[in-house]
Amino acid sequence: MQSFAGKTAVVTGGAAGIGRALVERCLTEGMNVVIADVEVPALEATLDALHSFGSRVCGRRVDVSQAEEVEALAQFARSTFGDIHLLFNNAGVGAGNTAWESTLKDWTWVMGVNLWGVIHGISRFVPDMLTHGEPGYVINTASIAGLVRGHHSAAYATTKHAVVALSEQLQVEFERTGAKLACAALCPSWVNTRINEGGRNRPGHLLNPDANRPVTPEMQRHWEEIQAAAAEATPPSVIADFVFEGMRAGKHYLMPHAESKAWVERRFEGILRDY
Repeated sequence: MQSFAGKTAVVTGGAAGIGRALVERCLTEGMNVVIADVEVPALEATLDALHSFGSRVCGRRVDVSQAEEVEALAQFARSTFGDIHLLFNNAGVGAGNTAWESTLKDWTWVMGVNLWGVIHGISRFVPDMLTHGEPGYVINTASIAGLVRGHHSAAYATTKHAVVALSEQLQVEFERTGAKLACAALCPSWVNTRINEGGRNRPGHLLNPDANRPVTPEMQRHWEEIQAAAAEATPPSVIADFVFEGMRAGKHYLMPHAESKAWVERRFEGILRDY
């Protein structure tokens, strides 16, 4: 896909981090943009910051884990701008620990946003994108955690591997049917976002009983280390630029960090050794 001006994008999780950077890049490309985000204050602040783009950008509060809310988003986007050409299934959260220590509430929340959010987006938007027949792209935000082993959250790793697999399958189906659409899995490493603070948007009914337990010095130190690492990580705008370069090149795997190649190679070399 080469031309973006005048076309329309939908970005979930679009009020912060990678999502907001994608929104801003879409607007600079001359696109119309619908921002979907579950956090209303962040959504309102983003819309205020982008007021100079006028009617080319709008937003809606959406919980992507809920199919009916994604359905409403699709209706809103179509009634506002017409045909959709870029779908960024970008909303994501992290929670949990080992596969046995993570609670069912951890699993439910992470699976609902990270995986079902992508499924809902594809199920609702792709049929319309196929119907209008114009070139388009579906970008599903996974993670390098979806291509390697060893993340600290079993639920997060599981969803990100699933998003990569779903992206691969969708691309195969586009090819089989001769669609003018393409799909790519976005698999970044560390990016300077607030994903480690995702619990601020966690629904009350999915909070763990000990969610308000006192913070120990060890917990505080670990949190500060994570925050420091995030602050030094890649700016989201760099990721957004990489995504657009990848779409123009027709790529299906978007790995913005150079070190990722070696990690992926080691994983598959290990698989082949055990074959």
